Amino acid sequence: MTESVTEIETDYLIVGAGAMGMAFADTLLSESDADMVIVDRHAKPGGHWNVAYPFVRLHQPSSFFGVASRELSRFEKDKIGLNKGLFDLASGAEVNAYFDDVMNQTLLPSGRVRYFPMSDYKGGGVFTSMTGGQETRVRYKKLVDATRLTVDVPSEHIPAFTIAEGVHFMPLNDLPMLKAPPQGYVVIGSGKTGMDACLWLLQTGVEPDAIRWIMPRDAWMLPREFAQNADEFFTDVFGNQANQFEALAAAENIDDMYDRLERAGCVVRFDTDIRPTMFHAATISRPELAALRRIKQVIRMGRVQALECDKIILDEGELETGPDIVHVDCSASLSRTMPQMSPMPVFDGNVITPQTTRSFMPVFSGSMIAYVDVHYEDEAEKNRICNVVPLPNKAEDFVPMTLVAMMNQFNWSQDKPLRQWIRANRLDGFTKLTSGVDPDDKEKMDILLRMRDNAPKAVGNLIKLAETIDTSA
Repeated sequence: MTESVTEIETDYLIVGAGAMGMAFADTLLSESDADMVIVDRHAKPGGHWNVAYPFVRLHQPSSFFGVASRELSRFEKDKIGLNKGLFDLASGAEVNAYFDDVMNQTLLPSGRVRYFPMSDYKGGGVFTSMTGGQETRVRYKKLVDATRLTVDVPSEHIPAFTIAEGVHFMPLNDLPMLKAPPQGYVVIGSGKTGMDACLWLLQTGVEPDAIRWIMPRDAWMLPREFAQNADEFFTDVFGNQANQFEALAAAENIDDMYDRLERAGCVVRFDTDIRPTMFHAATISRPELAALRRIKQVIRMGRVQALECDKIILDEGELETGPDIVHVDCSASLSRTMPQMSPMPVFDGNVITPQTTRSFMPVFSGSMIAYVDVHYEDEAEKNRICNVVPLPNKAEDFVPMTLVAMMNQFNWSQDKPLRQWIRANRLDGFTKLTSGVDPDDKEKMDILLRMRDNAPKAVGNLIKLAETIDTSA
């Protein structure tokens, strides 16, 4: 095709139409009159959701996800299944349709957003069409790099181990395409995708004894029952938060912290006889955990080094296998992508790099960063307000993650306009529940007082615990 060059101007060049970039653009649209250009490699908005496995669902209630201006949740509690009694978890198809609606019903109709899908950003304000080859040069006032937290997804993941010819190997995206039952399954990877693969197999009729689960690291997980943002769950949700603050305030070391959190029900683990070394903030319901515990063939021999036709070679030994065994790749590792996600200033001159400013909530963070950019002038103050919460990987990462998140929350509470904006933002989730408590409601007030009294103690002790972490590893 004949290549052509086009030059355009905009206020904000946003690279990445994933969840965080979309949340940023949506809030920028409502809080300013700025013009935007959005560039993305995918054919539709939504980032990695475009290539997610077919049975993927959100791990947290849908009400926490999406953009501020448009609701995703149906606010219906699941009536069946392993999430029964808890609020809906949008499917991948629902998330994809949602972001398509946001783009086509909100952003583009504004007349202030131009969207270039299937486009490869080359840097320096230049991108090229991946279908037609045209080059576009953008003169912008600010560049928003919404790609920093791009995750390694199974369908695009290149395994870190060798695979011999003849091995029945697939990413979990391909599981629904099976035409006949194999002799058994080997699930490789212990993160969220590994859990999803095991749960899907169990729910579709696979016997637990037919599954071998290679689990290089055990993980601490968060009970989903405490992530429900409705008044009927107030006592459980905020009682759990108060329990957490008390545990953090009293912990003598990191192991003691997890022991206290576990006794209080704030965290759970797959096997109570094995102390986890990983924390990725995976959220799980208690029925899901019970289902996973039915799998007894859990292989803790390190990571896979090679898949051969008759054996699996691991760091610490070998495992028999065969051509009639399906090997399911869930090994896309956060630990391998963490270096490129290490925190950096959100605001740096005319470059904005959205990152998490609240634990577990990237879309709220993207929305808030857009608000702060519009309403604050001083760069140092912007970065103070949007201090980056580091993503957790190892178990001890719970400490710096929680410390920064709590300090951010305190700073926001001291800024009245920002506090009011957060309360009105649907992505916030919890502030409306706490701010609307009747002072005469003794049960709720007692919980809030426990939180208030223990939060400063928790922060002080987290600072001490953080000093014991070896950051050189």
